[in-house]
Amino acid sequence: MPPQKTVLITGCSSGIGYDAAHFLSARGWRVFATCRQDSDCARLRDEGLDSFVLDYADPDSITTALAEVLQRSNGRLDALYNNGAFACPGATEDLPREGLRAVFETNVFGYHDLTRQVIPIMRAQGFGRIVNCSSVLGLVAMKWRGAYVASKFALEGLTDVLRIEMSDTPIKVILIEPGPITSKIRQNAIGPFEKWIDWRNSARAQQYETLHERLYRDTGPDRFELPARAVSKKLAHALEAPNPKARYFVTTPTYLMNVARRILTTNALDWLLKKS
Repeated sequence: MPPQKTVLITGCSSGIGYDAAHFLSARGWRVFATCRQDSDCARLRDEGLDSFVLDYADPDSITTALAEVLQRSNGRLDALYNNGAFACPGATEDLPREGLRAVFETNVFGYHDLTRQVIPIMRAQGFGRIVNCSSVLGLVAMKWRGAYVASKFALEGLTDVLRIEMSDTPIKVILIEPGPITSKIRQNAIGPFEKWIDWRNSARAQQYETLHERLYRDTGPDRFELPARAVSKKLAHALEAPNPKARYFVTTPTYLMNVARRILTTNALDWLLKKS
């Protein structure tokens, strides 16, 4: 009987990561579901998952968590799903260096750090898959989302280069690009917004009324929003298919924006995105 496949997933406290952890567990994977807060890990442990702290912004946390995975799995790791991320909404001109750095620490540098530590393990064992969760905002830009868009554009570039470089190894590198998915990203963005964006002294103070409406008020699901299970199904294919795709799009907007960025002029695409 072949050994049980193992996967390390980050950002499992809610949304995409939470659903992915339970979905893959039900498919027979041994899931190591990590979160930034131990209280969230305790909840996942109560639900039957292996769970412990991994905070992308803390390099020691990354190393410790990976060591825990390897200790529990006898040194085997079939797959890594880099998923945890956060946003700091606001006009780009109001985004301080420290705020942008904080977003990149988690959304880019943390992914990169963990991935680099995982690659030697997968190289030595002769197999492995690394899946990075990007976004439709890794394909196109939208106003008020400068930090998040920049981090996802950076992630796309790093992942593309890594995929090409790893093509001479048995390690597959894959991107998943969701559009609007049911999650707590809006609620989780309130704290960074209040910490980093001095909107009251902004030249765009009046325009922030629109952002406040979106950020603080639950207006219900987006017209094209899908549940997190839609991402989990694509993730399962990325991990289990003999020849996975380089990219998996999730939700109608992602498919549409991928086409639009290729066929429209920059001015036309800007006009379309300004309406969003």
